[in-house]
Amino acid sequence: MYGELLLDHFLNPRNVGSIKDADGIGTIGDPGCGDYLCVYIKVQDNRLVDVKFQVYGCPAAIATSSILTEMAKGKTLEEGLQITDADVAAAIGGLPEIKLHCSNLGASALHEAIRNYQTRMKAGG
Repeated sequence: MYGELLLDHFLNPRNVGSIKDADGIGTIGDPGCGDYLCVYIKVQDNRLVDVKFQVYGCPAAIATSSILTEMAKGKTLEEGLQITDADVAAAIGGLPEIKLHCSNLGASALHEAIRNYQTRMKAGG
């Protein structure tokens, strides 16, 4: 059901945890009834220099969150906003049809974290 890359990211997720002094935080989902993801970002010179996550969900949600952080690190904010659900699913090597919704968490939470950062900056930091 799952490919080798997905299993690797599920069994050995990268960038798990929070960033204590995160510049932006994005959450998506509902921990009470399903998958839930929180993405933390650290920004320097308009670039995502660190991206971490905490997730509650199935193996696909864990793996797609892990690969999302690898995809986003080092990108500009604009490039981060261009990462799509389809990009995440493709990067992990595809997902079974029934699990495609799991890849939707990563891009949405990342976008929310970037918007959170941008809002903070407009408000004066």
